[in-house]
Amino acid sequence: MTVLGSTGSIGCSTVDLLERHRGAFTVEALVAGRNVDKLIAQARSLLPRIAVAADAAAYGALKDGLAGTGVAVAAGSDAVVEAAARPAQWVMAAIVGAAGLAPTLEAARRGAIVALANKECLVCAGDVMVREVRAGAATLLPVDSEHNAIFQVLDRDRMDSVEKIILTASGGPFRARSRQEMSGATPEQAVAHPNWSMGAKISIDSATMMNKGLELIEAHHLFGLPENQIDIVVHPQSIIHSLVAYRDGSVLAQLGSPDMRTPIAYTMAWPDRIETPAKRLDLAAIGSLTFEQPDAERFPALRLARAALRAGGSAPATLNAANEVAVAAFLGRRIGFLDIAGLVEEALERLPSVPISTLEDVAAADAAARRFAQERIGRA
Repeated sequence: MTVLGSTGSIGCSTVDLLERHRGAFTVEALVAGRNVDKLIAQARSLLPRIAVAADAAAYGALKDGLAGTGVAVAAGSDAVVEAAARPAQWVMAAIVGAAGLAPTLEAARRGAIVALANKECLVCAGDVMVREVRAGAATLLPVDSEHNAIFQVLDRDRMDSVEKIILTASGGPFRARSRQEMSGATPEQAVAHPNWSMGAKISIDSATMMNKGLELIEAHHLFGLPENQIDIVVHPQSIIHSLVAYRDGSVLAQLGSPDMRTPIAYTMAWPDRIETPAKRLDLAAIGSLTFEQPDAERFPALRLARAALRAGGSAPATLNAANEVAVAAFLGRRIGFLDIAGLVEEALERLPSVPISTLEDVAAADAAARRFAQERIGRA
């Protein structure tokens, strides 16, 4: 097994499961960004064949920290891709952002089972990713709790019987806030997710509901359904992770406590299952589950994501890149919370969609959107 992004939120949960099931899995590679201390601790615990830091400057510290363990070390962006090419049957693709594209595609090309936790692979390069998965005879298993839930209850052999899929959303910390209240939101308030423990970027995406827009685009590529067969419903308790509605009126749902170790474990053991420490559901104690329609006025990111999916081509890459820049600017207190969606909308309007057929096309669209967003923030 290889874990790309081992020191992030998803990566740490994956490492936790590997530690709980010692002997069941052989760890080929652990790959991280700049958090060398955590990578060293993980590598000393799991003893992978190689530990890789994306930051080339971290090589010395990594080598010193793993001296005497027998774990090989490497550093730099090329080393990350090389780690993904190593002969691990299962690869966790959890490197956040566009940086995860190349290594994830490398794993797909060699036919690995890819546990996909990087939204950008399908949001920015969906057609390219799906093509490479098919060409390499790879298996793509979704890690996002929503897509993993759909994967568990979707009859993939009878897709003509599916009426629609329904992604659930917690609504984030501002579900009941007015736009006026959200206009003054601080980064600390925005990252305070009511149910999930996630990284800062994903937490902000949850607060704007851009995460659900990105998941909508991702679901289109994962399950081959058009935009009009993908619904979103707000479910504040985060117990039902998603649903599939069939043409006979049946609706199948996957339920579970909000713990990412459950979908991660499902992909690790698929098609079997392994034990996790996730809290077991007590439906009587929960008492009630509620649902509501998302408010497109207060959360325009959903409308923008649907528009980008319909436009196709480079539009989803533009959406994602502009959002990444805007979120970073908000976390850096350079723009306001509501400015995130405004900046993304402006990028989509000003940068026309162009065809995407290669990873280079994706990189070009990503770079153009980042330049536009950064210049726009600089002029603000």
